[in-house]
Amino acid sequence: MSLHGVCPITLTPFTSAGDVDFAGIDALTEHYVESGVDGLVALGIMGEAHKLTDGERTAVAERYVAATDGRVPVVIGCSAPATRVAVERAREAESLGAAAVMVAPPNNLKNLELVFEHYGELAGATSVPVVVQDEPVNTGVVMPAAFISRMMNEVENCRYVKLEEAPTTIKISALIGSIEDADKRAGIFGGLGGMYFYEELARGAVGIMTGFAYPEVLARVYQLFSKGREEEAREHFFRYLPLIRFEAQLGVGGVGIRKEIFKMRRTIGSSHVRSPAPTLDAETLRELEDLVEYLGLTEGEHA
Repeated sequence: MSLHGVCPITLTPFTSAGDVDFAGIDALTEHYVESGVDGLVALGIMGEAHKLTDGERTAVAERYVAATDGRVPVVIGCSAPATRVAVERAREAESLGAAAVMVAPPNNLKNLELVFEHYGELAGATSVPVVVQDEPVNTGVVMPAAFISRMMNEVENCRYVKLEEAPTTIKISALIGSIEDADKRAGIFGGLGGMYFYEELARGAVGIMTGFAYPEVLARVYQLFSKGREEEAREHFFRYLPLIRFEAQLGVGGVGIRKEIFKMRRTIGSSHVRSPAPTLDAETLRELEDLVEYLGLTEGEHA
């Protein structure tokens, strides 16, 4: 399937004891799909992939693919510090039924020629498309637009790119102007928690890969925009932007806030985040509840 639209970075739910909650994965999958999303991305950074054992990674990916049951494509994160490990993860993801694999550059690899080689070897080792994850905050690797364009132009199987470097909007325009293949120009996704989703669409992004806890909000924005109803899309987006902004408190614990919301919505039973992770204070939780009430997003109610 061609990837497009709203593709949430899925959570990895845990029990209060810290074990993977597979029933929670099933419930989250149903929630995401019923919200009108166009795909799922498992084992991303906000899915706490870096806090899972190898066995847990496989089990989580397998469960998301099984729970989705072909209704939407599933992208599986396969980032690793070594090319060989990333290749093995990508091949496993393909065997599990992934529609594509998402890969960030190895952490703190400043030599972009080595980054290029990493993606080239990876892309040649699997038949499913590669989503190039531009994530400088967590990886410490800055990939300029010109470098990403070179990869998209020269590495056939690098088919998509997910942008996380702010401002994503300027980079989208640069990539659209420099990627030669029209299909690959139509494979640019925004991110950053949805902070600039409307602007990203207006710049030409094909969709977004992010994890906002009200995926139906982003799905509605995309649906309206795709139908040429840009003003309605913008109005809908800006109505809920305060909650998107609040959820994006990465220093406080963005994934923790996201899990608290899904717990409030009774989709998962525990908001446990694996350590090391900051603990949400009572005032932050009160502010969250107040904002959800202010926006009329009562439990289980679609926006």
